[in-house]
Amino acid sequence: MTNAEHGPGPAAAPGAAPEAVRPARRDWAWTRIGTPIGPLLLAATREGLVQVAFHAGERVTRRALTRLEDTFGGPPLPEIPHLATATAELARYFSGELRTFTVPLDWSLSGGFNARVLHALAAGVPYGSVVGYQDLADRVGEPGAARAVGAAMGSNPLPVVVPCHRVVASDGGIGGFGGGLETKRLLLALEGVLPAPLF
Repeated sequence: MTNAEHGPGPAAAPGAAPEAVRPARRDWAWTRIGTPIGPLLLAATREGLVQVAFHAGERVTRRALTRLEDTFGGPPLPEIPHLATATAELARYFSGELRTFTVPLDWSLSGGFNARVLHALAAGVPYGSVVGYQDLADRVGEPGAARAVGAAMGSNPLPVVVPCHRVVASDGGIGGFGGGLETKRLLLALEGVLPAPLF
């Protein structure tokens, strides 16, 4: 049933508690793709790619889809054009043919300081390079916020495409990673920052 087919709901009874405010309906779609770092769930709106989720087995996928339905006010559509673009670009990235993503991004799942840091990361840390947590804090004008930068990386709704795997510790370690350290190592090896694993 399309949004246009929904009629007005019944009027609330006098004295009834107000109904919870439902989010405005936004069109979205999702898919799951196989990659060298395991299955990824991709979701997109008409504005752009809105989420990438690691380790997208059945349980992770169910949880992510429930959250997305709640956030966007209803079930997904079968397809959104940005989803096909993201799928194709990620396939090219993992095969070593793509260094810069061009799929539009929908930043609506991030806000405030986290969004500022993620925008700086996306715009200023290219393929094959890394940045320290402190350096990224300096870039957004918050020199005392290295730990908060780590939290911002953990909140990233668009990993791989917004490359939080390129943020490393100042002591030479690779730092933490929401997708797991092995996933971070594989992504950095793919980009030539670390040696490729022997097996």
